[in-house]
Amino acid sequence: MPSPETRVAFVSGARLPGWVDRFAASHGALSEEETDAGLELRAADGAVAVLRAPWPVDGRPGSGRDAVSRLASLAGQPRSVGAVLVRRGGYSVAVVSGGTVLASKTGTRHVQSRTAAGGWSQQRFARRRANQADALVEAVAEHAARIFAEHRVEYLAPGGDRTLAEQVLAEPVLKRYAGLARLAFLDVPDPRAAILKRAATDLCSVRILVTDPQ
Repeated sequence: MPSPETRVAFVSGARLPGWVDRFAASHGALSEEETDAGLELRAADGAVAVLRAPWPVDGRPGSGRDAVSRLASLAGQPRSVGAVLVRRGGYSVAVVSGGTVLASKTGTRHVQSRTAAGGWSQQRFARRRANQADALVEAVAEHAARIFAEHRVEYLAPGGDRTLAEQVLAEPVLKRYAGLARLAFLDVPDPRAAILKRAATDLCSVRILVTDPQ
């Protein structure tokens, strides 16, 4: 029997109640359970949706008479997020709030791909690649420090290449932000301007993992 299909959706707080209504209309009556992973909705046909808030409550819970309403309210709060999206082909750093980019820097910086060649050439290539990656990390961290310093940043949001993003956030120039909570990692392609705009919306939305019925 094939494994059940899963997919991820990002839904704004304002649209969340409507999304839940449509999920129920498609899959049947829902049962709710608040878990460590998020608000779990189980439908009559076996479909499951796990709804995760974009950020912690941090003493500012959402309002509403039910769990979905409270989650929607929480997601609609204006929190400030420092985003670091980086891949070998480029980067975007930004301060995001309410799904909008308040300030950003986007650019390209080439890091060579791995090679299967052996011997001395491979060693020289590996050193060059490592130097390029180091230069990318340092440059992105410098841009992030400059952008973040001009705004209030409550959370950090890494994305793109997990290793590179973590290296950027570990740079000394970003030490003052080391104690901030990290939001869920955002899987994005090369961070161009259009990708950053979409990421800003997703970072301020409820992340929903849907597992279809078998």
